[in-house]
Amino acid sequence: MKENVLNVLLYLFENMMIGDPDDDRDGLQSSLLDAGFSPQEIHKAFNWLDGLANARPSLEPGALDGPIRVLAREEAEKLDVEAQGFLMFLGRQGVLDPAQRELVLERVLALDVGEVDVEELKWIILMVLFNQPDQEAAYAWLENLMFDHDEAVN
Repeated sequence: MKENVLNVLLYLFENMMIGDPDDDRDGLQSSLLDAGFSPQEIHKAFNWLDGLANARPSLEPGALDGPIRVLAREEAEKLDVEAQGFLMFLGRQGVLDPAQRELVLERVLALDVGEVDVEELKWIILMVLFNQPDQEAAYAWLENLMFDHDEAVN
């Protein structure tokens, strides 16, 4: 298994949604160790989640509104082309506002992984939306898009 911080985050997110949301960090760490994740990757995942919990869009409304958002070199190198297009699509659909897009990009850059593909980006966006207040509709829209598409393929 290609183990990295994103695998730990996905495991946590999937099990957090289904499992007991009141699990403490020690209990979660123990569960992750039992699942076969390394202590280093678990530590990185909790640091990433702490960063997400402390991050809030801090832009004034309209601050980044405009015809186009050009990715910085580091952002473009971290997201494959399909993921970049998907991020733009979500902005056009109104699922992500400019401040949320910036938060997603910041969280992508905070990952200790190589290039992020569109499927991984979708999960990162779900985690960001899940952590944002009043984003239930956007979360549900993206979740439906992900799982309806997966069922249509199978």
